[in-house]
Amino acid sequence: MSQIIGIDVGGSNTNAVLIRDGRIVTTAKYPTDHQNLLVSAQAVLEQLVRLLPQSPDNLELHLSTTLTTNAIVEGRGEPAAALLIPGPGVNPKELKFPFPTYSVSGSTDHRGRETAPLDLAELRKTLRSIEQNGARTLAVVGKFAVRNPRQELKAAELIEQEFPEFNPVVLGHRLSGRLNFPRRVTTALLNASVSRLQTEFAKMIQELAKGYGINGPIWLLKADGGTMRLQESYRRPIETVLSGPAASVMGALALGTPENRTTVTLDIGGTTTEIAVLVKGEPLSERDGATIGGYRTLVPALFSRSFGLGGDSRVYWEAGQLQIGPERLGPPIGLGGPALTPTDALIALGKVTFGDRERVWMELKRFGQAAGLRPEQLAEQIIATFCSKTAAAIQTVFDELNRRPVYTVSAVLTPAELKPEKLIGMGGPASYFIPKLGTELDLDYEVLPYAEAANAVGAAATHPTVAVNLHADTEIGKLVIPELDELVDLSKNRLFDLKQGRELARRRLAVYASQAGIDTEAAQLEITEEEVFNVVRGFYTAGKIFSLQAQIKPGVNRINPGNPQQKGGC
Repeated sequence: MSQIIGIDVGGSNTNAVLIRDGRIVTTAKYPTDHQNLLVSAQAVLEQLVRLLPQSPDNLELHLSTTLTTNAIVEGRGEPAAALLIPGPGVNPKELKFPFPTYSVSGSTDHRGRETAPLDLAELRKTLRSIEQNGARTLAVVGKFAVRNPRQELKAAELIEQEFPEFNPVVLGHRLSGRLNFPRRVTTALLNASVSRLQTEFAKMIQELAKGYGINGPIWLLKADGGTMRLQESYRRPIETVLSGPAASVMGALALGTPENRTTVTLDIGGTTTEIAVLVKGEPLSERDGATIGGYRTLVPALFSRSFGLGGDSRVYWEAGQLQIGPERLGPPIGLGGPALTPTDALIALGKVTFGDRERVWMELKRFGQAAGLRPEQLAEQIIATFCSKTAAAIQTVFDELNRRPVYTVSAVLTPAELKPEKLIGMGGPASYFIPKLGTELDLDYEVLPYAEAANAVGAAATHPTVAVNLHADTEIGKLVIPELDELVDLSKNRLFDLKQGRELARRRLAVYASQAGIDTEAAQLEITEEEVFNVVRGFYTAGKIFSLQAQIKPGVNRINPGNPQQKGGC
């Protein structure tokens, strides 16, 4: 018997689900305590484990959390600095990084050839300066280390031996095999900054799970819609950013009706609404990597946009116009909160079964007097305004998508012109707002079953994923797999070809996946990207350059909700 508990720590509430043999057994909910996320996770676990035997077998825990995202946005990470090996042609000061950077001499060219050795005396002097300035975690990033990581590795070896107070030391080439020096620097720096926070949280989660008899693996949802083992997040916590939006998308895939058209997924929460897009059943991904709190990274991520509009957003007048959000001052008036919200409008009109309707009615009467609106008129106007603002947000998303190329998870270029053809909704207020939005936008719609817990379902249903990059240059006889610190001499294999590259990439992906605790026998190891270029000297082909990516791709198990879905069309 397969049993999975999925937990999504959201902005307003923490939701959880128990899934047994692919079927939802029950769900749980608790307000999110942002000062102590563990309290919220424990509260929902407490509700679910009552339905489990004393020592449940084969029980896994899947978790989507805001921890790293919030730490980055709020600047709560450890003091960190970036130690750069930029080489000629790059002035880090001109890149204007919003964090401390220090440069040392040494360089590697774009084909992985060392053009200047690492200056160890200068490196020691620079590390003493970093230490005096208060940094305790360190990112080491060479401009072309993904073509040859030896200088990053040499620097790390010296730091470990002579400057053990820097912990952790994060190497840029291990986090991403892609070129883009500024984004790789930012990715490594943020990873170093949140590493200790993530490690402490992960250890607490382990203890919590142990206390409830959860003996199976614990997985964290990543920004790309895949999962990673909890222990692996000690090394690569940056990959768990934006797991909430990823959970929304994966929940839609796990619970929604498969479609061969462009679908908008809306996760209407208490504070924000997350908007994502599926094209022919596949989620769009960020072309260049995730952006978190203004930081541009190389973290693989699903495309999603967040708008400050939710069921608990503040309703107010501004210049005689009704406005909603982006602030959330607390719960709705009907649940004891301080300000009128869209949820209060639903309470007043009897569209939900909870809340103090009389209290809401009195506030609507007071609030609407200035505009000469009766309570029911004001409630209808709040709902209409919420829908129109959401429709405008959807249009903003599609305007952005149609201004630039975006790729699906399988790297298929999207159509030149994207237009929404269907809505899939989740979140507490979805059952009321999604039908209204579908009517307003003249779109078919679907409200997911267990809509409020759909993110938790997405976290529970998602498969583990990992990727490696292989770059081979037969003219100079070098092959590198940066994620594994591997630099291979190809000088005796001048006939290296694409077939060999694919086979080697898959084999090394299997090794990397096993190191990350992933069962490779149950996974598909695919080549997701490949490029081949001829190196021409004079009139002859002197060699070839191969760039490949092998990946265990993100995916979900379809979940049986056990109840009918709400659907509609125009």
